[in-house]
Amino acid sequence: MANRGVKVKNAAMADNSATSTEAIQALADRVMGQINDVFVARAIHPNAVQQQMLASHVRAMALRSLSGEPLPEVEQDLFEDISEQSMQLAQQIVDLFGNLPKEEAWLLSVHFEVAKENNAIQG
Repeated sequence: MANRGVKVKNAAMADNSATSTEAIQALADRVMGQINDVFVARAIHPNAVQQQMLASHVRAMALRSLSGEPLPEVEQDLFEDISEQSMQLAQQIVDLFGNLPKEEAWLLSVHFEVAKENNAIQG
């Protein structure tokens, strides 16, 4: 699927050894800003609980990106019902970090898929 003109900026930090709370939060905030831009461009409207869960997940991703902490093993077949659009959006966001495995996109895609469902329910 085409990018549809949504541009994302590389959010990876130059010093990946910094694992301070401030560095983690700064990276998470930058990525959340990019996610919000994607949501606006795609007319995706997460509710408050979904937004909070997404922000928590992105902070954990920022921690793993900066600390090198590995993600526990994840099985791809658990995500077979996720749409290609949600998976691609998630991969686009994971790519911002520059050093996270594809399994992060599988997990992140669930947030996009659930938020997209809000549109179907509302509209």
